[in-house]
Amino acid sequence: MAVNRFRSHVFILPEDDANRQLAVGFALEFDSRQIQVLREAGGWLNVCKNFESDHVQAMRNCPHRAVILLIDFDEDPDRRRSVGTRIPADLTERVFVLGTWSEPEALRRSLAATYEEIGRALARGCRQQDGSILQGELLRHNGQEIERVCAALAAVS
Repeated sequence: MAVNRFRSHVFILPEDDANRQLAVGFALEFDSRQIQVLREAGGWLNVCKNFESDHVQAMRNCPHRAVILLIDFDEDPDRRRSVGTRIPADLTERVFVLGTWSEPEALRRSLAATYEEIGRALARGCRQQDGSILQGELLRHNGQEIERVCAALAAVS
């Protein structure tokens, strides 16, 4: 089902299938008409390229849209900055860069849960303003970014 582009809505652009599954679990906790999980891009650089080619102008034409770029950080402390340089200044308030510190497979193992269950738990934490799931080493680097996402998602709920 397509989102209502005249209301606040969120597109989630996942790097790979594991991130897509996390995003699907996350989206299940919200109004399905206002969050859309897109097809996986096939790598964090492809997320950036896809965002630039397919979403920048669309976001400028649709002021109610926010985009979550869901990537693996691959333990690279500069990854968020690298991705951030690809986001135009006029869109930075509506674009979010999130992901696991290494890769989603490590997160699944550490939490002993499915990707969908983890995504649902992240969404519930966001809605209830409970950041306990973010305290682990694989998610804590998302702290400030997840606060921004939660604020944006309040308009979608």
